[in-house]
Amino acid sequence: MMHKAILFDLDGTLVDTAPDLAAATDYALQSAGRPAIGLDAVRQMVGDGARALLERGFQVTGGMPSQDIFEAAVAALYVYYEDHLADTSRPFPGVVTSLANLAENGYALAVCTNKLERFSRELLQRLGLDGFFGAVVGGDTLSVRKPDPGHVRGTVEKLGEKLGKQIGWAAMVGDSAYDVNAAQAAGLPCIAVSFGYTRIPARELGADRLIDHFAELPDAIAELGG
Repeated sequence: MMHKAILFDLDGTLVDTAPDLAAATDYALQSAGRPAIGLDAVRQMVGDGARALLERGFQVTGGMPSQDIFEAAVAALYVYYEDHLADTSRPFPGVVTSLANLAENGYALAVCTNKLERFSRELLQRLGLDGFFGAVVGGDTLSVRKPDPGHVRGTVEKLGEKLGKQIGWAAMVGDSAYDVNAAQAAGLPCIAVSFGYTRIPARELGADRLIDHFAELPDAIAELGG
């Protein structure tokens, strides 16, 4: 029997994590003698994992430091973020209801994120979302990550293996060019959310559908043949 699956990005799609990510980034930058960059800046930098986020933070505060200083700042970010993973991070409106409805209607669900897998799993658990997902594939789970289509394909494969189901149709839900490009290169339709973290306006990402609220997700999936 063929099953349908929905893959979700995490930061900026399922959960508003920017405030906690900004606090961790600012802490790491300040540990290296750089100024804080704040929430608004971080919202435009999320999407490619914590190391890339911190690298961008260094670039806008004077340029990259030595490798030793950068690695020490990465370590500081990880320690701080682990301690403050869900201080203010919360699911976006409608997420819990939408996930429950999708599960009740037989969809297999997975997370496909560039966030480290251990942080992804811990965050989902702290927010009570972990039970919805048959697979959680982070940026360090496979040898590739978004925008590489192998990250999306690998998530579908892991989901099928974990559930013992053959996935016959799947779609990606995300907030950035990483999500859209990876999904489309993998041959999957992609639904973009308008409220996430992206330097490119959501309407210009080239997604197959754009939603402004999770209440619109079922109709978008149906329109794509899911």
